[in-house]
Amino acid sequence: MTQFAGLVAGARMGPVTQAIIRRFVAHYKVDMAEAADCGIASYATFNDFFTRALREGARPVAAAPFVCPVDAAISQFGPIEQDQIFQAKGHSYSTRALVGGDQSLAHRFDHGHFATLYLAPKDYHRIHMPCEGRLKRMIYVPGDLFSVNPLTARHVPSLFARNERVVCEFECPHGPMVLVLVGATIVGSMATVWHGVVNPPRTRAPREWNYADRDIVLAKGAEMGRFLLGSTVILLFPQNVLTFTPDWAPTRPVRLGEAMGTVIETEGAL
Repeated sequence: MTQFAGLVAGARMGPVTQAIIRRFVAHYKVDMAEAADCGIASYATFNDFFTRALREGARPVAAAPFVCPVDAAISQFGPIEQDQIFQAKGHSYSTRALVGGDQSLAHRFDHGHFATLYLAPKDYHRIHMPCEGRLKRMIYVPGDLFSVNPLTARHVPSLFARNERVVCEFECPHGPMVLVLVGATIVGSMATVWHGVVNPPRTRAPREWNYADRDIVLAKGAEMGRFLLGSTVILLFPQNVLTFTPDWAPTRPVRLGEAMGTVIETEGAL
């Protein structure tokens, strides 16, 4: 089903494609006035429409040290308990499982903080940087393709550590950060700005790219990737780095560029 959805989303079917887009816009009440190109007929494929750019100024980037990287709804956020990330009542999963089994990477986020952000079909589906970061590594982790909607998150144990995902490791001014793109049912592919489409191909074994010898630095608010059909983004921050803004709460809708958090003031700081 996911492969078929990907084929349809990437097909140039003229009037059929335009009809699909119009029906999608009407059903999900997509605000096309925010798009850089608001004319439905200008999109050759559904993917072109789904990954549409926003018009300039539609999402101003806050002056906060950490900003929201996507338009989404907050699924969960908060402290990482040792190495356990809260998914939903009765369900947690380990950072090691999430990042594909790399214990040394996972250990950097023990007692840190996480945010899980769910992108609904109507949302803008490009992903941006929550802070400036230098790319160190990208890992493709094969997995299941469960739906990632809130109902599924409440009932499928370790959902986000079981689904297919792309793990992006950055070094930032305040320490390491991991940004995970989680795949889901009918998510045709995931892409990054430095690599292009990561999947397909869908391999049985993980794949890894090391960028330590390249100077790939992305500014706060810069685009870093996109979903072709939607899913979830998970952010990991180390201990004693970030405190979330007081108005953040589970299920709250958030928008790209709004303030997400501030830097924790360490003892003795001026």
